[in-house]
Amino acid sequence: MNIAHSVAALLLSTPIGLLQAQRVAIDADLQTSDRSYVEASGEATISAKPDQVVIEIGVVTQGATAAAVAAQNAKQTDAMLADLRKILASTDQLKSTSYSVRPNYQIPKPGSTPTIGGYTATNIVEAKLEDLAQAGKVIDTVLQSGANNIQKLQFGLKNPQATRSQALREAAVQAKANAEAIAAGLGVHVVRVLSAGEFELPDRVDMKKSAPSPGTVQETQLEAGSVEISATVTLKVEVAP
Repeated sequence: MNIAHSVAALLLSTPIGLLQAQRVAIDADLQTSDRSYVEASGEATISAKPDQVVIEIGVVTQGATAAAVAAQNAKQTDAMLADLRKILASTDQLKSTSYSVRPNYQIPKPGSTPTIGGYTATNIVEAKLEDLAQAGKVIDTVLQSGANNIQKLQFGLKNPQATRSQALREAAVQAKANAEAIAAGLGVHVVRVLSAGEFELPDRVDMKKSAPSPGTVQETQLEAGSVEISATVTLKVEVAP
């Protein structure tokens, strides 16, 4: 197995975390020895078409008592979910992500004791859709049925590992080529890889909102664009004349 394949295999066997640098020790003895080395990095970005969209839907109610806001929130949430289930496919997923009832404090004068002026209930439901074209319809439906807050709209990949692995492979190849170029410029050659590390950036989504056609009822229309997964690989390589 050559160096490039060894580095790629080691990189892909490690857990991947966003914004988390990781280092793979290849030869601990060499790392601590007094040998000459150079460091280089490589970057790669892979674009993929998203195949799912996650929408976080919020129902927020306010009132004089905790019981009143909780009851009103439950009523609006039930109505929203009933209408939402009518348009969801069997493969789509619904789940509650958070629920809270909190007092709203008021401070009449600076230094005075805070008083409770009412309560706010918040219920957040996550809808995960495989049909991206349904995203706009879902938003319009829930806002007409009792929801009053869209917490998040995120297009993504159901299984991003294959795309991440490709980005890491290409970044590792680029890092190796850069290390060899640095060594050649210094009049030395690469002997072996001492360590390899990866630094992964958050996925980026190119999303556009399209305007409704003239003469039609205005509906929310969204275009997902593409998901871009980027990775940076850093190598430390031993060099010799």
